[in-house]
Amino acid sequence: MTELKLLLRLLDQGFDHAAWHGPTLGGAIRGLTARQAAWRPGKGRHNAWEIVLHTAYWKYAVRRRLTGGAQGEFPRQGSNWPALPSQRDERHWRADLRLLKEEHRKLRRAVAALPPSVLPRRVGKRRWTHSETIHGVAMHDLYHAGQIQLLKRLRERG
Repeated sequence: MTELKLLLRLLDQGFDHAAWHGPTLGGAIRGLTARQAAWRPGKGRHNAWEIVLHTAYWKYAVRRRLTGGAQGEFPRQGSNWPALPSQRDERHWRADLRLLKEEHRKLRRAVAALPPSVLPRRVGKRRWTHSETIHGVAMHDLYHAGQIQLLKRLRERG
């Protein structure tokens, strides 16, 4: 398997493909309602909805870094932790889920289009290579999948 194919597989297994390690990000959010996603375990703590927007933003940011795209193209206000919509209903929740899925598709397409020769090179003047950056965004999905799984358990107990 080529390095590029392995990186694409990591992206898929972190997001929505079957993997031995347990729930993916897509698996963690599957079936959540807007009310469940907006539940917050305590003051100043993130909820699943915020994590969905955060991961969508970082898929966008990594794609932009890898392709040299322009800033400001993310469709939501803010960066890193975009603000939740003022209306936290099912319609807005489904729209943000679609945003996450679309950002994943765009990132995956951008990675698939990379020439393998760039993978060991640093991304611009950053510390990390293209390969490490792609690997990192896949791990980012899994990190936040674990957080969402914990939030779901905490909500059930509360």
